[in-house]
Amino acid sequence: MNIQWYPGHMAKTRRQMLENLKNIDLVCEVVDARIPQVSRNPDMDEIAGSKPRMMILNRTDLADPEQTRRWAAFFRQKGWAVLETDSQHGKGTDRFAAAVREVLADKIAQWNEKGQTGRAVRVMIVGIPNVGKSTFINRILGRKSAKAADKPGVTRGSQWFRVGDGIDLLDTPGILWPKFDDERTGLLLASTGAVKDDILDVETLACKLMEILAARAPEAITTRYKLTLPDEMEEVDFLGFSLLEQAGKNRGFLLRGGEIDTERMARILLDEYRGGVLGRITLETPEDYADAGLDD
Repeated sequence: MNIQWYPGHMAKTRRQMLENLKNIDLVCEVVDARIPQVSRNPDMDEIAGSKPRMMILNRTDLADPEQTRRWAAFFRQKGWAVLETDSQHGKGTDRFAAAVREVLADKIAQWNEKGQTGRAVRVMIVGIPNVGKSTFINRILGRKSAKAADKPGVTRGSQWFRVGDGIDLLDTPGILWPKFDDERTGLLLASTGAVKDDILDVETLACKLMEILAARAPEAITTRYKLTLPDEMEEVDFLGFSLLEQAGKNRGFLLRGGEIDTERMARILLDEYRGGVLGRITLETPEDYADAGLDD
């Protein structure tokens, strides 16, 4: 589970971002609402510097609504604007232009005073692979101008797009960072498909995800896979594998000789979680971080 993935084009993108920043008015970071903190590139704070920021909590249709609300409050406490979107179905994206103008209201007023009325604001859209960034941009533009696909690493080159109401968007390729600090980061990114499946062991990933779901959304897996959870889960060795085997057996996934096909079950678990079949489940909460500082 020690995942490191930093293709050469990601290093190039980082350099391009730094070069473009001098012409940027607002940095918008698209994150996956199921893993809002982990799906942030920790280098982005350094890259963006003092530029105004907006967090786009995307894929809200797959995340727990209450946790999305708490994450929005978490990021607003940092002084950043927040927009909640479901780009796949177009929810929330229609508020983007107004949200941008609200963040940049003072700067736009200054331009107007200087006779620069109508000057377009320049917005850089950033995000790690496979958080729905291109789909978000396509919704904003109202046409298929930015490539979008449900796999990481599709957008390779930076592209400028003009939005009809005076906003210029700079779409940048999704980039990760050279090394993940801990196993948990890699696990959560892999669970949502932000890193390619072929660079890690699918069964190991599914076992880890099963353990997280057993703790955060037990009803989702007991209902879907007809599982019986142990009373003291923390005392069970190899809990994730045990649950994966139980699910595979209940589905009738048997190999020759009666062995349970856990690899098949693993792929189904990952596909069903990523596709929202198990329900709207957020894998991390603000309380997982010491500096959350949120009140109920």
